[in-house]
Amino acid sequence: MTMDPAHGTIGGNDTDQRDAQTNDFAEMGGNSQPHQPRRVNNDPRAKQQKGNQVRRDRRDVHGWVVLDKPIGMTSTQAVAVLKRLFNAKRAGHAGTLDPLASGGLPIALGEATKTVPFVMDGRKRYRFTVCWGEERDTDDIEGRVTATSEQRPSREAILALLPRFTGVIEQIPPRYSAIKVQGERAYDLARDGEVVELAPRPVEIHHLTLVDQPDNDRAVFEAECGKGTYVRALARDMGRILGTYGHICALRRTLVGPFGENDMIPLDQLEALCDRAASGEGSLADALLPVETALDDIPALAVTRADAARLHRGQAVLLRGRDAPTCSGTVYVTVAGRLLALAEVGNGEIIPKRVFNLTGLTASPGRNERN
Repeated sequence: MTMDPAHGTIGGNDTDQRDAQTNDFAEMGGNSQPHQPRRVNNDPRAKQQKGNQVRRDRRDVHGWVVLDKPIGMTSTQAVAVLKRLFNAKRAGHAGTLDPLASGGLPIALGEATKTVPFVMDGRKRYRFTVCWGEERDTDDIEGRVTATSEQRPSREAILALLPRFTGVIEQIPPRYSAIKVQGERAYDLARDGEVVELAPRPVEIHHLTLVDQPDNDRAVFEAECGKGTYVRALARDMGRILGTYGHICALRRTLVGPFGENDMIPLDQLEALCDRAASGEGSLADALLPVETALDDIPALAVTRADAARLHRGQAVLLRGRDAPTCSGTVYVTVAGRLLALAEVGNGEIIPKRVFNLTGLTASPGRNERN
């Protein structure tokens, strides 16, 4: 056995998620599916449906697509669209992105859904614009105005405030959020007119910078934050302390765990690639990132084929000999360069926790080396 260089373990959840939907990584039919190109179905396995409509059999597709989500699309709609484009059996997203926001929405297909927690637990980076002078009930531009002020903060006042919102801080989530209150989503209660009182909770903001101040009414920020941070609450709280009010009027996510802007693909480019693939001029594999991309921050452990066979059956493997790794904790296991399992190392053995079955469409070999 050989051990690749360890990277360290990540942890956390998602941010700013007023449009949060249940993401159980199961079959997602999708009731509303915009941007649906018409395609010729040449699959001989296609099944005839009522009204002479043809439905293709779902197939095994494994990997990540980092969609550059357009404004106006919900995260659930985006998953449904990609599932249809790839004709994939399973799909799920790694962290809701509000409809008013654009940017990185990592979507897991097939066996990649088993690695979703590692992406959701990573850092997020946002570029967002705060509009001063109004507070809204949703803390963003789509909400109802609840308070106004004629006062506008100076650049110096904003810069002096930023250290107060850096590091571990206490934050009260927005009333329109996916947090559950006595079994109900806070945003459902708020929409029904109920007064929602959410308790403050600690969140970590690693970096918060003022990027631009185009006029007195707007300021552009960049924030890199950890689990549970709400950017909308950040805008609300800064506005209050500065003696005015504030809400988010533009939001873009530029980093989710290991996925940055270089990994993102706009929907129109993805649809064009699917059209070329349908006509035999390309491969959908070119749009996929490998399943193990989500595991960049945990150690990789290579095993022999004999040990791989045991792990694949769910059996533990004893660590022996001078080449046995000295690490402990979570690792991802490979055999002959191929992802095999997520496992725990401890007490002199490797214990498989999640085994991967990567039969079907996977990422092109070149996608293992990202820019």
